[in-house]
Amino acid sequence: MDKPLAYKLAPNNLKEVIGQTHLIGKDKILTNLVKNKKLFSMILYGKPGIGKTSIANAIVKELGIRHRFLNATINTKKDIDIVIEEAKMYDGIVLIMDEIHRLNKDKQDILLPQLESGLITLIGMTTSNPYHAINPAIRSRCQLFELKELDEEDIIKGLKKAIKSPYLGGIKIDNKSINLIAKLSGNDLRYAYNLLEVAYYSTDDKKVDEEKIRRINSKPVFFADKNGDGHYDVLSGLQKSIRGSDVDAALHYAARLVAEEDLDSLFRRLSVIAYEDIGLANPAIYPRLEAAIAAAERIGLPEARIPIGTIITEMALSPKSNTAHIAFDKALQDIEEGNVGSIPNHIKTDSTTYKYPHDYKGAYVVQQYLPDKLKNKKYYQPKDIGYEKNIKEIYERLEQIKKNS
Repeated sequence: MDKPLAYKLAPNNLKEVIGQTHLIGKDKILTNLVKNKKLFSMILYGKPGIGKTSIANAIVKELGIRHRFLNATINTKKDIDIVIEEAKMYDGIVLIMDEIHRLNKDKQDILLPQLESGLITLIGMTTSNPYHAINPAIRSRCQLFELKELDEEDIIKGLKKAIKSPYLGGIKIDNKSINLIAKLSGNDLRYAYNLLEVAYYSTDDKKVDEEKIRRINSKPVFFADKNGDGHYDVLSGLQKSIRGSDVDAALHYAARLVAEEDLDSLFRRLSVIAYEDIGLANPAIYPRLEAAIAAAERIGLPEARIPIGTIITEMALSPKSNTAHIAFDKALQDIEEGNVGSIPNHIKTDSTTYKYPHDYKGAYVVQQYLPDKLKNKKYYQPKDIGYEKNIKEIYERLEQIKKNS
């Protein structure tokens, strides 16, 4: 079977790698390692299609080092044993391992002593954050290098390289079509190569134009990674944008989740934001959010975007307050640290001295509710914003009555 275009265009040295100039530019760390003919175990991490495999292959090709390629998910302990035996025969080997974060304990136990002794030099690759996803024992034996997302210019550079290669002979394509592929690729160079190759072979005249490209794919690709860091980065971007009152950014990150049709994650996070970030400044947002969620679920996509866009706009531009949950966190901290104390006798179940507030003017009477150990504790610090202004006025009036009693 013919190899895909992305495989055929794999770089033979670091100079041919597109992007990642912070690692492979002039006098950068990986460039200097290769120049000095010295290699250490490392983990390359970042989004798909940005050059992890290209860099790993370029390093071993440029150094002329014996190497083997495994996948932590697919390959077995026996496959690792074979690599170890080969390493013993040749006094060392480089093991390039994709999806290194999926390396289970049995495989780690086999590999770790070989990394420790230097018999195997590991180049691991992952789309996950290695600080969270990779076993500390493996991580501590490796240098970690983050690959940056490619930009549109990088993708265009790669596409022009492909067009000039011998693998797309006689191709006819204009700059508008190249730019469209780059835009649709979602900064994934591998995807851009694949789209270009499909477009080329789907014609009978080797002419690739915008119409043909859009017939193959009209929607941009983006890295969703529902179970990994990419997914949580989108949710984090959404929450921080609403918290920061940036309505345009909030709509952007929500649109990513809607495009992915992940409404459950969107609704869960919006519910958190309503209480954590808007809070008492605008308590009317809670029923409004619930109504918007119910409407979106009832009408379904694509119309669900209408109530979703409306409520997110309102949430982003709403006054914000985190005082209530911060106050509760302080109360929880006291409990966790053992700052508890006994409940005052007059508010215990069998008390005969409890003053019933409803029997007093304004349904309020001064009496101690907190334990003696915490009787002067103030968890809640109101803000002078939105609806909370009203709560603050009541709070301060009651505090003044306590002082005067």
